[in-house]
Amino acid sequence: MIGFYNASVILTYLGVVSAVFGMSQAFNGNFKIAILCLMISGLTDMYDGTIAKMIKRSEDAKKFGIEIDSLCDLVCFGVYPVVIGYCLGMDQWYARIIYMCYVLGGVIRLAYFNVTEEQRQAHSSSRRKHYQGLPITSVALIIPIVYQLRRFFPEEFPYIYVAMLAVIAFLFVFDFKVFKPDKKCMLAFVVIGALIAVKMFLL
Repeated sequence: MIGFYNASVILTYLGVVSAVFGMSQAFNGNFKIAILCLMISGLTDMYDGTIAKMIKRSEDAKKFGIEIDSLCDLVCFGVYPVVIGYCLGMDQWYARIIYMCYVLGGVIRLAYFNVTEEQRQAHSSSRRKHYQGLPITSVALIIPIVYQLRRFFPEEFPYIYVAMLAVIAFLFVFDFKVFKPDKKCMLAFVVIGALIAVKMFLL
């Protein structure tokens, strides 16, 4: 069986499995489950790199990990949010243009990151301190936060959602620096995500 199957990439695989299941829920109108699956995909992506550093891997396995991470990110955080928007009923011509720009921005951002990260690792072994442009994985927290507005603006929310994707699409390719979160920030993100999940299902 082709491919690599260590703890790190299996966690990445689980992220894309969660995203595909979430898409099916979005098509059925179960948006709370869809948003939860998006957060789960974000959680798996947050820690697959940490696990990768803890295990011994061949050079091929390392390269495969980089490639599979980006491919899964495109599905989880590039295509998945567009599916949610479409399922919210936003299939007008302007929404479709925004969806195209969003996915394209995500593709460009991921490809650019891969190139610059490969160059950086060839010249330095130090930890990356910042990103250029908005990381595509950030939507795993941005979208659930914005989704809370649906409770207060049920009629307007689909338009708010598409407008948010338009802004994010621009930020994907806009050249500005974003601080790379450390372990404490990552833990804070997990706590925020857990609180959002509790609020969606219990409050």
